[in-house]
Amino acid sequence: MRPGTLEKSYGSPEEIPASDLRPQIEQYKTRIAELTPLGRVGQPDEIAKAVSFLASDDTSYITGAELFVDGGKTQV
Repeated sequence: MRPGTLEKSYGSPEEIPASDLRPQIEQYKTRIAELTPLGRVGQPDEIAKAVSFLASDDTSYITGAELFVDGGKTQV
């Protein structure tokens, strides 16, 4: 698995004061979305679905493959 940038919780409001890091986090997410062909960052459940697929019997005949779950960034 080679996940790309993911949307994730950066802590509760008590952990990250709005005046400190939130603007930088939003700028980072916007910039990553601009650089990703699908135009957004990934969601954790998208990675989980890919992992679930790879762990399933549906992949019984797949060998030596690398699955990129990164919104197309490595294909550009």
